Order: sequence, then structure tokens, then C-alpha cells
Amino acid sequence: MIEIMGFLAPFFMKTVNVYMIRHGQTFFNRYNRMQGWSDSPLTPEGIAGAHKVGERLAHMTFTHAYSSDTTRASNTMQIILSHNMNTTVPYKMTPLFREQFYGYFEGADSAQTWYMIGAPHGQKNLHTLLEHYTLDQTKDFMHATDPFHDAEDAVTYWTRLMKGFKMLREENRNGDNVLLVSHGTTIRSIADKFGKGQFPIEEGPKNASITKLQLTDSGINIIYYNNTEGLLQ
Repeated sequence: MIEIMGFLAPFFMKTVNVYMIRHGQTFFNRYNRMQGWSDSPLTPEGIAGAHKVGERLAHMTFTHAYSSDTTRASNTMQIILSHNMNTTVPYKMTPLFREQFYGYFEGADSAQTWYMIGAPHGQKNLHTLLEHYTLDQTKDFMHATDPFHDAEDAVTYWTRLMKGFKMLREENRNGDNVLLVSHGTTIRSIADKFGKGQFPIEEGPKNASITKLQLTDSGINIIYYNNTEGLLQ
């Protein structure tokens, strides 16, 4: 609420455009290993992908830039910002937009991990799991399968992410364009939760792809998902 002539009136935020980018390819991506809060360096292909997306975004003006606090995300953002004409974009790293935490499965072979998680539910991999269950259910399945139960369940995960969106709203009240580098499962989860079934979330976003969100008074809207080519708006 804001005060106008002694009366309280609702505050209406202007639309915030968030260009959410998956970090460039890493060695764990290349080796098909689980990479949540664990980290590995960008591959040469990952560095080239970050430069490519930086070139695609170079014509746009951004008022703020954010990334998760993983090295792969921050290095991707630094490359992107090196291409932008506005070299004074304020930049913040935050744990709120980290990848899902995979607990015991961090660094493990992805195919083997999803077989262990899916087998009790009659499924052999993540793709078939998603044909029968939601992404949030897979988070809960992973938490249950983890012998330490350290992997984030859906409630824990979304509590963290929504704090991140609250931060974006509070720091960008003027209808800003914002850059955000995050992670594959996180971007896929956001598209699933807020995309109203419009996007093929069984296909994860590619490294260095762009997903556009709009934050409004009424919620979060997904404008496009997993964009890798073409003119950006």
C-alpha cells in the first residue's frame, strides 16, 4: 500500500521483463552427471554459447542483472555482460535462483539416478516419469529416495524460489528489463508451474537458451521458453 493525500491506496507494480538464461554447457552437463548445488567449469562449447547469447542480447538495455551464486552461472553472466552496450548494469549473485539441490545424488550419473528414483514408480528415466507425474512429484520422489533426505522436496524448493521472485519484484518496481542466469531444472520448473500447459516441459531448456518471464501484479507469466534462435523481444 502507498499513501496518497492521506489515504492508503494499493501499489501497482509495472511489468518486469525477466530474460532467464540457462548457463553455458559444463563438464558435468557433457558427462551427463547430476549438477545441482555442485559445480563444474564451462566447457569450450559452453563459453562459446555464453558469447552467442551475449551477442543476441547486446542490443537490449537492462537495468539489473542477477545469477545464481554457482560459478557456472556467474561466469556465464560475466560473458553476457561483456557484450552489452550498457556496461554499468548492476549485478548480483544470489543463492535463491540456484538449481534444485540433489542431495546424495549430486555428481552422480544422471541416467542411473533417475532409474533409482523412477523404478519404485514403474518408470526407468526422467522422461517417462514426466509422462506420468509432475515435476514437483519428481522432487518429492528424489527427496524420499535420497538416503539422507537432503535433496530438496517441492515445498522446500518453491519456498526458496518464491523468495527470489519477491526480491526481483522489490528491486525492480519501474517496469525494468532484467537479466537472470539460472539452471535447467529451475527454468523448466518455472515454465511448468506458471506456463499453463503451453510449453513442452518434458524437454529441458538447452544451455544458453532464453526463457522470458513477466512479473505483474497478478502473477508470473511465461512469454516464451527455451528460445535459442531469432530476434528477441
